[in-house]
Amino acid sequence: MAVEHILQGFANVMDPVVLILMITGIFLGLLMGSIPGMTATMTIAVLLSFTFTMEPATGMMLLLGIYGGAVYAGSIPAILIRTPGTPSAAATIFDGYPLSQKGEAGRAIRISTVASFVGGIISVLVLMFFSPVVADAALRFRSPEFFALAVFGLTIIASVSGDSLAKGMVSGLLGMLVATVGIDPVTGYQRFTFGIPELLTGVEFIAVMIGLFGIAEGLRTYSLGISDEQDRVNQKITGVLPSFADVKSIAPVSIGSGILGSLVGAVPGAGGDIASFITYNEATRWLKNTTPSFGDGNIRGVAAAESGNNASTGGALIPTFTLGIPGDSVSAILIGALLVHDVNPGPALYQEETGLLYTIFVGFLLIYVFILIFGLLGANYWARLINIPQSLIWPVIFVLCVIGAIALRGNVFDAWIMLAAGGLGYVMRLRGYPLAPMVLGLILAPIAEENLRRSLVLSNGSLDIFYTSPIALVVLLLSVAALLVPAARALRS
Repeated sequence: MAVEHILQGFANVMDPVVLILMITGIFLGLLMGSIPGMTATMTIAVLLSFTFTMEPATGMMLLLGIYGGAVYAGSIPAILIRTPGTPSAAATIFDGYPLSQKGEAGRAIRISTVASFVGGIISVLVLMFFSPVVADAALRFRSPEFFALAVFGLTIIASVSGDSLAKGMVSGLLGMLVATVGIDPVTGYQRFTFGIPELLTGVEFIAVMIGLFGIAEGLRTYSLGISDEQDRVNQKITGVLPSFADVKSIAPVSIGSGILGSLVGAVPGAGGDIASFITYNEATRWLKNTTPSFGDGNIRGVAAAESGNNASTGGALIPTFTLGIPGDSVSAILIGALLVHDVNPGPALYQEETGLLYTIFVGFLLIYVFILIFGLLGANYWARLINIPQSLIWPVIFVLCVIGAIALRGNVFDAWIMLAAGGLGYVMRLRGYPLAPMVLGLILAPIAEENLRRSLVLSNGSLDIFYTSPIALVVLLLSVAALLVPAARALRS
């Protein structure tokens, strides 16, 4: 059965329009990922509205192309100028930049490209063959289990987002508060609408995401001061293919990091930055007494970090598709892209939208094949993208943010929501509050509320329903542990 779906998915992605959009997404991802400060999350949030008129699978190919391209390209400035293009490439600096200082930047980028391909392919295979099993098990879940999962997602997200547990929690709770705006789905009462008719249907959370990741980041960049005299890349990248000896050397660590990165990415809220640090750390533990040592230009350090962060992309889609709980901030936006087309992520997705899912799976595999080809052939050109002045890019992003917000429903009010969210996000960034928990709170709050109230209706108001369900009880206990463990560590330190 799965073979039939895979073949149908392959036929779907061979559509010329789908291929063109997929490649366009990869190039946009390569462009934005190569420029420090332009994250995959921001790029996808800003360009999301352009997929509204497309078929769901076609739009997802564009967005996943941006996702994969940006995560890979983040390693290029990390290697060349010691500044990661995306947060998930931070661990690549440890060995990538020393290689660049030795005049081996081309070798480091080729290793990064191959490891990104290995990690990405492994993660998509895990997604393709493991997620249906999770979805099948989740079909047995009832309201108490989904409520517990939503709570678990919120607690995990808060505990892994940033240095402060309290600030992560505040950001997540703020997102939950915004999600309550509108008409109460059970009683019909108006909540926080302040007599504004446009708020009766709630706050358009895609407009909030565009504001948080586009406007807020731009305001922060301008407040820090944009300099077009940033580090420039003049080093010429020669050669195309890595040597057989290098590929043989990084193969075991790339495969191991790909598997580990997929598992880390499947934890709600973990994301590529945590995955890359964990896989890099594990590589240093597995491979001792290496020459050169880790941190001194070891190609296996580059491979571990890059395979790990690219593997997190497919891993993050496992809870997103199977449970409707985003694996990271990018997958939260992808949920929004599906909801616009009335496609609801969750276990039923595997019953109702099998064709769409396998088109996404096969398409994501093909995206990593293209990244390998384009990455090796165009390394010298991608490195030059770092020299593009940011003063030329940010005005374009601001305009796209406004257009994207209005295009949601053809309503100017959404643009004001977007600008308000951008202002709030800017203040939060200045105060050190992470933005991702707020977006995830926006998505998880309705799931938690709906299933909490439905559970209480089923149990006539008794809380017994939560601890008499073994799955719900275990997940809720994990949620408590997710809060207490970081708090205990903070107290000890």
